[in-house]
Formats: sequence, C-alpha cells, structure tokens
Amino acid sequence: MKKNMIALAILGAIATGLTGCNSTSDATGVTFSSTPVASTDAQYLTTYTQSVATVKYSDGTTKTFPLNYVSLFKNTDQIATVNGTKQAAAQLYDMNMKPLMDPNGDPVISETADANSLLKVGNKMFLVNHWEYDNILADGQKSYKVTNWASRMPMEMSLSSINQATDGKLSVASQQPVDFASVQGGWIFCAGGPTPWNTHMGGEEDYDLYFVPGEKEYSTTTAGLKSLTEKYFNNTKQANPYQYGYPIEVAVKEDGSYGVTKHYEMGRGTWELARFAADGRTAVYGDDGAYAGLFMFVGDVQNNPKAGGSVYAAKWNQTSADGSDGGTANITWVKLGSGNYDQIKAIVDSGISINDIFDFSFTEVAGYIPTRAGSSETIWLKLKPGMEQAAAFLETRRYAAYLGATTEFTKGEGVTFNEKDKKMYYAISYIQTSMLGKDGGPVDDIRVKANAAGATYTFDLEANQKDTKGAAINSNYVATKTYVEPMLLGKPIPADAVGNSADVNFTANTDNLFYSEAMRTLFVGEDSGNHVNNYVWAYNVDSKTLTRILSTAAGAEATGLQIVDNMNGHAYIMSNTQHQGDWIKTQNADLTTRLKAAAATQFGTNKYGTLNYYLQADVGYLGGMPAITAPK
Repeated sequence: MKKNMIALAILGAIATGLTGCNSTSDATGVTFSSTPVASTDAQYLTTYTQSVATVKYSDGTTKTFPLNYVSLFKNTDQIATVNGTKQAAAQLYDMNMKPLMDPNGDPVISETADANSLLKVGNKMFLVNHWEYDNILADGQKSYKVTNWASRMPMEMSLSSINQATDGKLSVASQQPVDFASVQGGWIFCAGGPTPWNTHMGGEEDYDLYFVPGEKEYSTTTAGLKSLTEKYFNNTKQANPYQYGYPIEVAVKEDGSYGVTKHYEMGRGTWELARFAADGRTAVYGDDGAYAGLFMFVGDVQNNPKAGGSVYAAKWNQTSADGSDGGTANITWVKLGSGNYDQIKAIVDSGISINDIFDFSFTEVAGYIPTRAGSSETIWLKLKPGMEQAAAFLETRRYAAYLGATTEFTKGEGVTFNEKDKKMYYAISYIQTSMLGKDGGPVDDIRVKANAAGATYTFDLEANQKDTKGAAINSNYVATKTYVEPMLLGKPIPADAVGNSADVNFTANTDNLFYSEAMRTLFVGEDSGNHVNNYVWAYNVDSKTLTRILSTAAGAEATGLQIVDNMNGHAYIMSNTQHQGDWIKTQNADLTTRLKAAAATQFGTNKYGTLNYYLQADVGYLGGMPAITAPK
C-alpha cells in the first residue's frame, strides 16, 4: 500500500513538474544532474534549471524528479498590504510605514531580493525574505549615486503567509512588510536563514556606517546617516551609527504577528549573516568587505542569545607556504568580551561615540596600536579606561584588530555547518588585497595567492578548546583548522567568447551557503563578477562532486539560499535573484547589445524607457523533490 501511495505521488510530480512525494520515511539521499550553461538569449535572460534529482530510497531503489524554478513573487508585485492598501512587495518605508518616494515621485522599490526563511509555525507556513538595498530608480539612475538625494535607503523585509498545495506547490496567501520602527529601522539586510529555535536571523550589513571622522571614506558614513535621518526618521531625530550593524531576528507567531530583535550582544559589523550551529548557542558570522574578520558568538543559554554570551575573533596562523590553493591555517580565538542584550543596548542608547571608546590617530603615536579594520587605511588606537565592553560590542572588528586577532579576510560571505562531520564552510567571495602577502598592513597573518574567483573554505570543528589567554571556550563547534577543497576553489581564466573570466564548471565568487544534513550536500550560490550568469551549485561532500543546478538571469546574484529537507512531505531549495542586468565588466559587448534588445522585447520598458528587466527580482524556489530524510 505504501509503495502504491509513493508511486501515485511520483506520477503527480512528473505530471506537474513541481511536486514531490507525499511519503517521507524512505527517501534517504539525492544526487543532481547538471544544468547546462546558457546558450540562447532567452536562457541568458531567464532564471532556469534543467537539472534532475535522483532520489535514493532505503530499499536501494532510485527515482528521478525533474526540478523546476518557481517564482513565488516579484519585487514589483502588488501583494503587500499596509493599512488596507496594496503596495509592491519590495516597497520601502519610513518609520511611520509610509512609502518612500524618489525625486520623480515614484515609489522606491528594491530590486535586491536576498535572504529567505521558510518556516512552519504551528500548522501554518510563513516566509521571511530580505530586501538588501535599492539599486536603481525607475528612471534608470543608480539610486545611491543620485546627487543630494539618496546614498542608500533604509531597508525592509517581507513576511508572507504561504499556502502549500497537495502537490507541494507554494503560493503567497497574504503579505505584510516588517515594521522596524522599534529597532530604529534597518540598514542593508543581507543574507540570513532559520535558527535552531525556528525564527529568522539575518545580517545587517552596515557597509556605510563604520568609518570614523578623519577617515578617507567617512563621507560614506555621513551620507548614510543623512539618508536615515531624512528618509527614515523624517528629520525627527538624528540617526546613530551604533544602532546598525547587528544580527537581526524576526520571530513569527502562528497568527502572523511577529517580534523584531537586534542582537546588540552579538556585536556590530558588516554581517552577511550570523549562522547558529545545532546547539543553539554557537554562531559564526560572515563579515563582508576588506580587512574583515571571522567572528564567533557563544551564548550562555541555548536558543536565547539575548541572555548573553561571549564574542570571539579568529587568529589565522598560516601553515601553507605560498597559499596558491587558498592557503591552510590553524585557527585560534581571541576573546573580545562578554555581555547580555540589556547591557549592550544600554550602552548603545546612552549616545556613546567612538571618541568615548578610543583615542585614535591617523599617524603613529607612541603607545597606540596600529590597526586596519574595514579599510586599507591604518588607524592607531588606544582604548580608553573602562571601555572594554563598549569596544567589544560596538567596535567589534576594530577591537579585534586592537587585541591581535586577524582582520585581513576579504569579502567574507555565507557560513554553514555540517553537523555530522563537524565541519563549517565559509565563503570568501574574492581572495585579494588584505589576504595577500605584504599588503602594507601593520600585520601580515594571511599570505595567500590572489584568486579573483574566490573560494569556499572548510573549517574543522572541535570541542574542549581554549582562547588565546587559556580560558575555556564553552562550545563544541570551535574552528581549529582551515583549508580549501579542490572543487571549491574558483578557477580564473582569460575571458571566453561571451566574457566569462572564471571557469563555468567551478564555483566563482561564492556567496550564499547552506548545508543539507539529509542530502549530505553543500549548496553554493554565486555573486560573481566573473560569470555572465551566476549559478547555484550542489557539492556532495562524500563523492566530492560539484553540480550546477540553477542558472540565474544574466547579471543577477543568486541569493536567498535555504534548503528545506522536509516541509509537509516535500523538499525545497529556496533561491532568489537580485540586480539582474548588472552585466560583468568582461562581458562580450555584442552579447550585451543583443541581451538589451531581447530584454526590451521580452520584458518591455517603463515610462522613462528603463528596461523592466533591470527593475525586477524574483523570490522563489526549486521544487520537484520529495522530502529527504537524513541517512542513519
């Protein structure tokens, strides 16, 4: 009887191309066939898959399931309800949840769909998704380059109630934007994903707000604060940079209500995301930019970071000679400090500034420590008395450099854990500048060979570790060694006929990462300046096989990666797109001309003559698989 039910479900899956198997007890593994690279203009401009999942069952049999990419909604779809009025899904808002308008009177709608958390709360399903930044205005101008208007915008997340059909297909039942007024708004919501306690945790990537007075790039910070003050707060209050740059949690209730928390106790930086291990206590962060670090939070209480914990920064102790393979290193951990939510929030709310925390200089001063943290400019620091906790949590990267941790990583992105093998994977999108030997910084911990296509680093995790002062680290997930597996190292090449400057059979500029315990597979999403089309990959950690399973529209980043092994009998690979039409620099000029013409025909233009292709982004998923259970 059970086999008959499975057979009927498989027939339904083949018929619709969207569904999986309704039985979950015996699908124990999966492999994927490869999606070919685009060869027609239509394929270049489309997010698509031609992959087939081969599912293995516990009785040794296998069955195949064609995958399909399903767009749940686009950023421009009028599906969000605010005060009884329909708005675009990616509409941006001020502190009163009133839509932001651009200088031409058009609504500001983001084109940068990012993180996804598909959650089952009670008997209902919800999706939290990010909008990272606003890339382009309706008239075609890059929004953050519009003189006297923009810089970046205060950003938004969407909370969608999701329906699941019997065949597994998902649809949006209703949607609302998340109100961030209780946490002073949001700034660059990058990657994120579900926590072990079934909430959404995302990264607030404060690229713009960490430069200090006198630093060469401080104008970026002043522009960002001006934008928040004018556009989010409507000039009713002055934006405080220490309110931004934290892991941010959205906890959804079954009735569709939610709570929002900025986790001040986890430290401030340009966080791609903070990913928690299964213990609900240990999180590692992706820290984006140059002269960045690798950071870890170890909570005191399971599934409750607000209760407090300790923040650590990694020290890279290189063991390879030239780092031509991405480098190998032993990792030790420098403790920055301990604190809980209430303590650190009180410091933030006090109105403290960097001048209260550090004495600093842009030239050498006796007794000051030279640091590089977030830029190539050396700043000499001296901590003021009693400011250890403020430095640890509000100037996390700067204090890490001050205490001797390594702040030479570049473009740190996604993080994910392999629980069974005690591994962690960390995406370095570009290996360049601060990661190279003799880069000009005050220290030179990382000395590896440049790789414009980046790499995904593997870290071995161990228990019973101590920090650099000999104190125990209360976690079983402490990274101790790192290296790059050969198939996860990008392969730069001279630009090919269409402009790819990295081998299309290897990952390039890895960004989103998500590991599936049930599938024994590391999934990788690209944000590449080296592939004409970015890809989502499946890397089987046992066979060491790398397979391309999704091609995104040309110029679009592959974002929102989340693997849902079992949601009511179906598996989903969540994946979004953002900023499509951001053609790579090496793209063949004739191809670009063709694609613009084809996009005009396929997608049309708006009243300004701007290609709609540039203005659209998809929130969606790869469907077609039955639920997969972890092998015993």
